[in-house]
Amino acid sequence: MEQSIPLLLLALIKLGTSMYYEGSGYSADQSSNNEVYVEQRPSAPVLDYRAPRWCYDLNIQDGEAACYSPRGGNYRSTLGTRCRLSCDQGYRLLGQTSVQCLPSRRWSGYAYCRKIQCHVLPALPHGSYRCSVGVSEGSRCDYTCAPGYQIEGDRSRVCMEDGLWSGGEPVCVDVDPPKIQCPTSRVKFAEPDKLTAVVYWGKPLVKDTADGGIARVTRRGPDPGSELPEGEHIIRYTAYDQAHNRASCKFIVKVQVRRCPILSAPLHGFITCSSAKNNYGANCEYHCEGGYERQGLALRVCLFNQQWAGAPATCTRMKINVNVNSAGGFIDQFFEKQRLLIISAPSSSDRYYRLQSTALQNANCGLEQRQVVVVELVGVEPNEVGRVRDQQLSQELIEQIRQALHISRSYFNMVLIDKYGIDRERYRQPTESDEIFTYIDTYLLSSQEMTQLETKGETCE
Repeated sequence: MEQSIPLLLLALIKLGTSMYYEGSGYSADQSSNNEVYVEQRPSAPVLDYRAPRWCYDLNIQDGEAACYSPRGGNYRSTLGTRCRLSCDQGYRLLGQTSVQCLPSRRWSGYAYCRKIQCHVLPALPHGSYRCSVGVSEGSRCDYTCAPGYQIEGDRSRVCMEDGLWSGGEPVCVDVDPPKIQCPTSRVKFAEPDKLTAVVYWGKPLVKDTADGGIARVTRRGPDPGSELPEGEHIIRYTAYDQAHNRASCKFIVKVQVRRCPILSAPLHGFITCSSAKNNYGANCEYHCEGGYERQGLALRVCLFNQQWAGAPATCTRMKINVNVNSAGGFIDQFFEKQRLLIISAPSSSDRYYRLQSTALQNANCGLEQRQVVVVELVGVEPNEVGRVRDQQLSQELIEQIRQALHISRSYFNMVLIDKYGIDRERYRQPTESDEIFTYIDTYLLSSQEMTQLETKGETCE
């Protein structure tokens, strides 16, 4: 009995040693002298699939571990279990995508889920954006531009799974032209005695719907305060903003001339007018031909109501007053009206007198055109005769005229007096009418008389 116990213990030790080294990669033999020899040999570790929780339970926050165990689907952490790791939407897996439960009771790797976030989008000049869920994955940011600007590029961007924003950053471009309002169109009446009007207007109203900056405003047409002629005048303004967008407007200034009816010249007379002859403020003056006198107003004015002031004048044959007491009184009645051609001869049978009378009778029309009245002093006392047209001069008046103008009775002579009573030319022999007309036309006619003569022409045959 005492010897059997040690033998049993030895057997148990041998068996246990053999099991230990089988499990640890070692083998043991017993020699003939009962010594144990250990021989090391390589071998794969023996996995124990029977422990249900060999590794700790694998849980990933904001994610999921899909595990497969050799012992079945109900085992999640037995030795040899493999797990595939993933994250919930909006999260990114950092670490290994799959791990295995090792004999060391640890998993072969480590991983965790981090929330996916994109960088904060930069501010958009002249615009803004609004995001659905901030900078998280799946957030959509919509861009809008300030009034007057238009977006170019992507109108919205989405935070993607890789933490980057989709698309590209847009820009707000000023494509809206400025707003411009011109002054209102207007009608301006010409000023008195003119065919023009001075017109003023204010500046156009200009506003930019974007940044409010106006680079420049140009104008086509006359300046404010210009003197504009009759008719329509178009003024156009163009405004340019900082982005070179432009907008234009225009308005019309119409200058009107108020006119009176055209005046008709009186018989044996003519009319001279200022400005355009019948516009508002124009003055028209009535004139009569030589040998005729004006009856009525000399001047008429075109009023704003387009009617002439006063009544029309007429021209009547000039009445010569021979019942005066002096030569000066006789000549003064022709002042600025008529020229005098005084003919003196010793008798009506004088050869020079007859030649001159014949020439003047043929030129009577030309004398009237040049406003010349012929006065005859013929004979000697007491048979001396003086006449103008069909009127006789008294002996006293004849004598005073001869003395005042130094006209001799002894021989034929002729004196030309201008409209101002000045002795301008003397003739000692008969003179052709053309020579007299040339002298008058050259030295005695006013510019107005010259114009009238040129306008009518030489109407005498």
